[in-house]
Amino acid sequence: QVQLVESGGGLVQPGGSLRLSCAASGNIFRIDTMGWYRRAPGNQRELVAAMSSGGSTNYADSVRGRFTISRDNVKKTVYLQMDSLKPEDTAVYYCRYTNSQGGYWGQGTQVTVSS
Repeated sequence: QVQLVESGGGLVQPGGSLRLSCAASGNIFRIDTMGWYRRAPGNQRELVAAMSSGGSTNYADSVRGRFTISRDNVKKTVYLQMDSLKPEDTAVYYCRYTNSQGGYWGQGTQVTVSS
């Protein structure tokens, strides 16, 4: 089992910034992928950004250039720096951890972009 603890969501005005964090613990593998998904009301959950333990990254087109994913492999923590936030970024953001044995979800953290 893997446990994921997320933090950093909240309310921010358009154009503002937020930083999400997700710490993994438990059955952690050296080779894995950590990332963020989001689900807006009425929409399906979608990939926001992901990063492998080797450093490869993948971003949704809608956030590329505004969001930056990073990770600390020693702390097994992944971060999502979100800049130039837009109202359409409003969603519940979920941390995701995957390795060769499966995948795990965090509990989700609400991000609301509104004036």
